This record gives sequence, structure tokens and C-alpha cells, in this order.
Amino acid sequence: MAGEELYNEIPSLDLSDFTTGEPDRKAKFVQDLGRAFNQIGFVAIRNHGLTSELTTRLYESAKTFFSSPDALKQKYEHPELNGQRGYIGKGKETAKGFKVADLKEFYHIGQPEPEGDMPDNVLPQEVPEFGEATVVAYRTLENAGKQLLRAIALYLELPETYFDDKVKNGDSILRALHYFPLDPTSTPDGAVRAAPHGDINLITLLMGASADGLEVLRRDGKWIGITALPDQVVVNVGDMLDRLTNHKLKSTIHQVVNPPREKMNQSRYSIPFFMHPRAEMNLTSLESCIDTQHPKIYVDMTAGEFLNERLIELGLKK
Repeated sequence: MAGEELYNEIPSLDLSDFTTGEPDRKAKFVQDLGRAFNQIGFVAIRNHGLTSELTTRLYESAKTFFSSPDALKQKYEHPELNGQRGYIGKGKETAKGFKVADLKEFYHIGQPEPEGDMPDNVLPQEVPEFGEATVVAYRTLENAGKQLLRAIALYLELPETYFDDKVKNGDSILRALHYFPLDPTSTPDGAVRAAPHGDINLITLLMGASADGLEVLRRDGKWIGITALPDQVVVNVGDMLDRLTNHKLKSTIHQVVNPPREKMNQSRYSIPFFMHPRAEMNLTSLESCIDTQHPKIYVDMTAGEFLNERLIELGLKK
């Protein structure tokens, strides 16, 4: 029975089947993506639009920025933006329900052309290639995300463009993450690079991380390691899409585990793109996802209300 399917690895799909394929390839992509998101909440995607040249430029420039002196990095720290733009220093973010802050520092890039009261990007002048590469990657991943949301809409039997206006100029964030080298003797007990968590947003697109460590919690309680090929982007369901679909599409708990002791002194870089809708999007569960077997489990709220609640829980907002 399909409901009992347990994956040993996450399914790999080709986005070009959806964007340029004939109708039957497109329909198969929709069903394969929907089934994976219903079962494990994760897929690996090829032909997402990122070139290996851009990915290399992005990772190299991120390394340059993060290896800069703290004084330079802190120039780009803006606490008044609640961690939504610029640099966020070590020990600032704690996963929901955990006491010890994650062992990481990161940098947030938002909409390149903000509208309304959306803040402008804060880009490091000393490392201009970092700003250039992140903005191009932002636009590329946002475009791939829009295509994936069209496939999700079709899987949910909604109009294909259901999400288009909801994510147009949305609160999406590109996060360049540095999990810094760890000293095995002084790492706090219980601290990990990223404690088990679900993402807040609609979907997350993660380009191949520079080291292992990402794991996904399967329904039977087993953690499975995610290894994406260099040309793949790992895509997962976030809590907002889970709410909208009344848990038909699963926001799956995942973590980044600390490396074995002999590798603790190595940095790990990771660059996820968190696809968010506009704040006013209504996340009330779709009627089509509620029935007697699947009673409604979530309180109605907008994306903005939900994001605000979660930023406070994460310690990024007072």
C-alpha cells in the first residue's frame, strides 16, 4: 500500500520534465513530486538552472566573507531587522524546543528589488563577488521554486498558477551558512550544527552542501542521510505548505549532525533558499485536504503571523 512506503534515499527528479516535457512527462513529474512530498517530504532535483560555475563562485565568495575578521562581519549585523537581512553571528539561533544555540553563523539575502516596507539587502562592500553571486543565485532558485510550486498546485488539483501571485515579491531568503570548525574538547554538551527542526516556509531549495551531515527523520523514526550529487538541489516541504495542505504534504524534521571527531576541525558551508510567500497569504488548510480520515489539525493564520510566531521561538525576534 502506498501509504506505507518508506524510502531508503530521497527520490531524484528532473525539473525539465515539468518545464519542457510533453504532457505525460509533465504529469508524471507532478505525481512523483507529490508522492515524495506526501511520503518523506524531500526530493533531489536536476536541471534547476544553477550552473556549476555560479555554485563555485557562490561557495568561494561565501568562504572569503566568513573567513574575514569578526569586526568586518559585524559591520553587516543589523539586529533591528530580526535576522532577516545581513550577517547573523555565532550562537544567535536556537532550534524550537532546544536550549543550546546551533553552532553556526550565517548571512541573509532577501528580494533584490524590495517593494513596500521590505528591507533592502545589506551586502558586504569588501567582498563584492559575494553580493553578486548571492543575488543571481536568489533569482535562479526563486524561479526554480516557482516551477516546483506550479507542480505542487497541479498535484493538489489547484490551478497551475495558484501560488504565482502569493510568492511574487515574497519574503524568500537565501541563507549562506558557515558551520565553523569545532574543538572536540570545548563544544558544549548537546550543541549540534543544526538541531532537529522543520523549516518555516513553503519549500526549501538547498544546493549541494560542501560536506555530509544532513539527515532526515523517516516516519518510522529512522534518520537517513541525504547525499545529493553536485548537480542536484535538495528540495523539502516547509511548515507553511504542511499547514496549507493539512499535513498531506509533510514538513519533515531534519538535522545537521556534527562530523566525526577527526573531521570536527573542518568548516561546512551550506546555502539553502527558503521560499516564502507574501505575509498576507492565507495558510488556512485547503478544503480538498480535509476529510473524515484527515480532520483539520491547524489553526487558521496568515503566513506573516506564522513567521512572526516562529522568529520569536527561534530567538531571532523579541
